[in-house]
Amino acid sequence: MAAIVHAVAPSNQTWDFSCNLDVNFESEEHALIAYTALSVDKELQPDKVRRVMSVSNNKLSVHFEAIEARLLRASFSAFVDVLTLATRTIQEFGRN
Repeated sequence: MAAIVHAVAPSNQTWDFSCNLDVNFESEEHALIAYTALSVDKELQPDKVRRVMSVSNNKLSVHFEAIEARLLRASFSAFVDVLTLATRTIQEFGRN
């Protein structure tokens, strides 16, 4: 399962900055809950930041790309904040 934000950088811009985030969950169900909750938040500047998410083997994987380091940092930081909230909610209310 993957969510791809379709965006094309203008021809004078390149996706020079990237990072990956892998989060292991207790179950595939928990990983899918996090994926579903996080996939509704689209990037605010899709022409400058891309995010691709997938779930496999109890793991949520996220790949970020951006045209500037500061945009990558801001996107990654905001995503981790929401991921932390989703993970705490799953721990509190999720089925085992």
